[in-house]
Amino acid sequence: MASGIKDKVAILGMGCSKFGERWESGAEELMVEAYLEAMVDAGVETNQVQAAWFSTAMEDQHVGKGGTPLSVALRLPNIPVTHVENFCASGSEAFRGAVYAVAAGACDIALALGVEKLKDTGYGGLPQRENGTLNPLWSANGSAPGNFAQLASAYRNKHGVSKEDLKRAIAHVSVKSHANGTKNPKAHLQKAITEEMCLNAPMIAEPLGLFDCCGVSDGAACAIVTTPEIARAMGKKNLITVKALQLSLSNGSESQHNSWDGSYFHTARIAAKKAYEEAGIRDPRNEVSMMEVHDCFSVTELVTMEDLHISKEGEGWKDVMNGFYDADGQVPCQIDGGLKCFGHPIGASGLRMLYEMYLQLQGRAGARQLNDPKIGLTHNLGGAPNMNVCSVAIIGARGA
Repeated sequence: MASGIKDKVAILGMGCSKFGERWESGAEELMVEAYLEAMVDAGVETNQVQAAWFSTAMEDQHVGKGGTPLSVALRLPNIPVTHVENFCASGSEAFRGAVYAVAAGACDIALALGVEKLKDTGYGGLPQRENGTLNPLWSANGSAPGNFAQLASAYRNKHGVSKEDLKRAIAHVSVKSHANGTKNPKAHLQKAITEEMCLNAPMIAEPLGLFDCCGVSDGAACAIVTTPEIARAMGKKNLITVKALQLSLSNGSESQHNSWDGSYFHTARIAAKKAYEEAGIRDPRNEVSMMEVHDCFSVTELVTMEDLHISKEGEGWKDVMNGFYDADGQVPCQIDGGLKCFGHPIGASGLRMLYEMYLQLQGRAGARQLNDPKIGLTHNLGGAPNMNVCSVAIIGARGA
């Protein structure tokens, strides 16, 4: 009988590049930047890594295919390297592969690394894959801002939230994240904004303005994992272990009949429920210390608070306005600035979120350090609201 992976895998070390317009660096340089920090943090040598998982989503931005770009860039010792891609959850998927390999006993030390060079594409948003006149029937057939603007409209209609209240709640999400980002030297955007700036910004897709949409960045992040026993034998203290790692994919039902009203993410609710069960969390609102969620658009973060069962359905916008998710609130969200300040190099984002939770749990987050956090949660969402993949990971101190 499957029992899950709670406390079977420890994070030995993590690293993260500076995110931003990294014109001076190729994907290889970004990989090395994140990798070297992780290796120093872990206290291991390259020849000790026995398997690796490599995440990118825009494979045409890298030299070669499969796992070869990672193996070559890091000069890995001819070990298995698996390339993974799962929409915006690609980084979390790489982490899942490494974690599961260690938990299964297939290897002692595994590596997960994600990278993306989106600025090189020349697009203002994510590059669009065009199929001419042969777009598949399941395609979202719309822009990302347009799709998520519809999420906002459905949420407002279902819960009877006024247009003005929802716009102010969305603006609060953006202001909060930018305030957090000012304290993070690795963030792409490090300037505070005001509610007035959000509300008066150019409209992208009603009700989403310029400051409600995450930017485009280059970046990489890396994790090295092992068993708690090996970590302790290496002299590691204050172990951070994986409590849960769950993935849920849409089966298309949201697009095929009207049982889904468009106001929430079906997969997020499933992945969160399974993750809490695996981690042994019964009351997430009071047990989760902090979160990094997929704020590709600020309304997505707001809705996610309910999908993760932290806020009651229809009341997430109230918790946002009351400061529940602010840096000094009960469950700080995007304490590092989130996608709003880091941008979204697709292959790296999931690992970047885990990097912040890892630093916070070890008390190493500097000016943005929270007071004694115990449990950190990350959430990745890829695709459109009606067709997506969701990953939820939970990490914390050993025994927490």
